[in-house]
Amino acid sequence: MKTILIIEDNEPNMHLLSFILKKHGYEVLQAYNANEGLKVTLEKKPDLIVMDWQLPDISGIELTKKLKKNKDFKDCPIVFCTSNVMKGDKEEAFEAGASGYIEKPIIPETFIQEINKYLQN
Repeated sequence: MKTILIIEDNEPNMHLLSFILKKHGYEVLQAYNANEGLKVTLEKKPDLIVMDWQLPDISGIELTKKLKKNKDFKDCPIVFCTSNVMKGDKEEAFEAGASGYIEKPIIPETFIQEINKYLQN
């Protein structure tokens, strides 16, 4: 079973993402801020990370850059799930090392299709 870490500070969003992923057979880990997300990533080594952009401590962009500098996580897919949809945000996420970018509000069917793309192997 593949493990997915969700780093999301909004409780309803966390609940929805967790529900969808568990329903599709994934083990789900949760973190409500970047520092907690970093700790869980280092301890549990998830197969994929779903990352919010705006977190209460440091941004998802900064955490992504930090993780991608670590040789153990440079190949771990990070998919942003965010309401940051201004011009240039998507490009900034990919420059930081993101593998995917999903805009909120999510559509459950397309969300799970996007996640599945990165966990096929």
